[in-house]
Amino acid sequence: MTPRSARSARGPAFRHRYGASPLHLLLVLASFALAVYAGIRLLNGDTVGVAIWFVGAALVHDLLLLPLYSLTDRAAQRLLPGHHPSGESVPKPSVNHLRVPGFISGLLLLVWWPLILQQGGHYTAYTALPADGFLTRWLLITAGLFIGSAAVFLIGTWLRLRPRRREIRAQARARKATK
Repeated sequence: MTPRSARSARGPAFRHRYGASPLHLLLVLASFALAVYAGIRLLNGDTVGVAIWFVGAALVHDLLLLPLYSLTDRAAQRLLPGHHPSGESVPKPSVNHLRVPGFISGLLLLVWWPLILQQGGHYTAYTALPADGFLTRWLLITAGLFIGSAAVFLIGTWLRLRPRRREIRAQARARKATK
């Protein structure tokens, strides 16, 4: 057996047992090693403070944020049209044009909230950069995300309805020609 055929015989067996390529396994192991390293570095200082922060973040998410964005999503689902002729509710992909920019904006707020709410503390001392203007930038980014999403929605709707408009115009011309 040649080295190439031995390698190809091992490849499918590994893929069959593992479910992916050896490169995938290598990348997963490297990401776990990086996560362990980051965890060790994070817990090296104030272990109790970090643990309290993780528990607090989980509680804030589960008790405050999850109900808030679930209610917001339900309200958006009810406001946007999209019912089946039989009266049953159907998935509304148009609500994704609100979900995606809302998610990105919320994620940016979550990451940068101390600076956005001007609670940066020692930010200027650590970075030698001014801590002002983050609220304005975040609001502009949020507006840009929603405007871009609205543009994608409108262009998609226009392109989707274009064949129907052509058909209506053709029918109108046909009726006009028969008169």
